[in-house]
Amino acid sequence: MAESKLTALEGNELADDYLRTHVPNGRWADTWDLFKSNFHKFVIINVFTLLFFVPGIILVYFRLNYISQMGILYPFSANALFTYPLTPSTQGVAESIVLSADIMFYSMLIVASLIAAVGIAGASYSIKRLINTHGQFTVKGYFHGVKVCYFNVLLPTLIFMAFLFSSFVISDWAEQQIAYGRSAGGPITAKVFIIIATVLVGIYCSWLLAIGVSYKVKLRYLFKNSFVLLWGTIIQTIFMLGFSLIPVWLMLIGTQVTFFLILGIIVFIFLGFSYILLCWLAFTQWVFDMFITPAVKSEKEAKRAQMTPKQLEAEKLAEEQAVARELLAAGRSELIGRPIRPIESGDVVKEIGRAFDRSDISRVAAERQGLVDGVNEYYEQHKGDTRYVEYEKMFAEREKALQTPKGKKGKGKKVSSDNLLR
Repeated sequence: MAESKLTALEGNELADDYLRTHVPNGRWADTWDLFKSNFHKFVIINVFTLLFFVPGIILVYFRLNYISQMGILYPFSANALFTYPLTPSTQGVAESIVLSADIMFYSMLIVASLIAAVGIAGASYSIKRLINTHGQFTVKGYFHGVKVCYFNVLLPTLIFMAFLFSSFVISDWAEQQIAYGRSAGGPITAKVFIIIATVLVGIYCSWLLAIGVSYKVKLRYLFKNSFVLLWGTIIQTIFMLGFSLIPVWLMLIGTQVTFFLILGIIVFIFLGFSYILLCWLAFTQWVFDMFITPAVKSEKEAKRAQMTPKQLEAEKLAEEQAVARELLAAGRSELIGRPIRPIESGDVVKEIGRAFDRSDISRVAAERQGLVDGVNEYYEQHKGDTRYVEYEKMFAEREKALQTPKGKKGKGKKVSSDNLLR
């Protein structure tokens, strides 16, 4: 994959209220630690998202109920006056009921996806933030994600739902044509084609979603870069999508085994959406980091980004004071400001010869202590000399100015190395 094709994404990360920080471990180890340590946050995100899927769930329930009720009412004979015995014609009736129900309810499901996209946008942005900040989540951030990501999520959602609607309708139509005894070649071909197309479009829309909640990019670059990343990681993408959709597989198995149906419902209520998005967004972030230079900030920079202007000003003042103190300390010299005993004092420490005993060691220790005492005595005698007092007074005044900087009118004066050391 040519990395140059992804330049439109570089530096355009969609992170309005947070800054990415460095991943302390590998991507997958960090994701696992994130999942374990923030489990309750994923549950909260999942419950919020589930609320926006309620209209779609209700439509699916009414579809099943509608088909069941129509199965009780149908079939009836169209030729009751001329047919004996009165045997109803049931050819293709069940398939027609399913077709009409799917056209009606799945078309409304496309409309319901407008509401579901709200939950997907909030959940995607929140989980992306959790991944990039190692655990930051707020309810306010969830709805901020809806604000900044909704249309980026709505686009792939509508595209996929349109193909899903087509796949159901064409599959039902194929079953109806076969039930009527007509040629099965064309309907089966159309059914296989639309199912394959729906799967491929679903995979592509997954990348549209990942880029849409990760980067600020124009529409044409969104479609282009999604295709580039899909084609460049096709094997990994298929595997990761299969792994991410484990809650969906549980529901599908549950159509035949009641235990898995109950398990799948429980998982979707508490963790299903969060798990799918966590797996997929962690994988796509891993891909982004391989081909796109990440805008990673240090922990210090991430904290500074959340500071108010007043806090930033106080931090800048503290930094200026620290620099001034360093310069002040560098300007002060003990050779000038502290009385130092001259070398010509005559005190020396005699060396120990090759052969020595305990008395020689004691003598050397006593002579060294005598030197120390002499230096301290000289300091005490001369520390009040005018040149030393005036030198220390000059630096004391500068230190005082550093502690309480004031301007001409008594207002706070900007502290800097320039106005402190003049």
